[in-house]
Amino acid sequence: MHPTAALLLWLFGVLATQVLSYTGLCLLFLFVVATSPASFLSIVQFARRGRWLFLSLWLILAYGKPGELVADYAWAPTWEGVYEANLQAVRLLAMLACLAWLLTRLGRNGMVSAVWGSLRPLATLGLDVERLVVRLSLVLEHLKTPLPSGAWKTMLLKESRPEAELQQISIALPPWTVSDRLLVFSLPFCFLWIVL
Repeated sequence: MHPTAALLLWLFGVLATQVLSYTGLCLLFLFVVATSPASFLSIVQFARRGRWLFLSLWLILAYGKPGELVADYAWAPTWEGVYEANLQAVRLLAMLACLAWLLTRLGRNGMVSAVWGSLRPLATLGLDVERLVVRLSLVLEHLKTPLPSGAWKTMLLKESRPEAELQQISIALPPWTVSDRLLVFSLPFCFLWIVL
């Protein structure tokens, strides 16, 4: 699959999570795991790292929606809030699954190639696409190395910034195949079918 087509498919999946029901979200999750089984471990890691985000989101939504109280306790959330909180938590998990699929499928170089391929038409409008792609590549490279505790303090000090190493970045885009073009062409119609 062409990297740009994979990026567009990921964007479609993220947009689709906002309108899908539980059944659609389960099918999306099964699609992610079936097409990239190696992404399942990343999904588990993303969910574990975001556990406080999940808990905060669930509590805000469960207690923020008016309705009938669970078990008639004054401190309990409402049934409507619990339903909404569960649905949004599953949607967030589906979005993380789509992200894990994209990162597993493309990797760092594929991500840079996908962004470059999708932004290349904007170069005709005067946007410096190469500079943007190089910065994205540097950010992705920097994210791979874990920082020690308290590193943000030293990063703020001007004199502690290390000298940048010169690196050469080569980006290779494979040619578009017929299946890639059909996939990208069918995505808007699939989204309209899901929404309507």
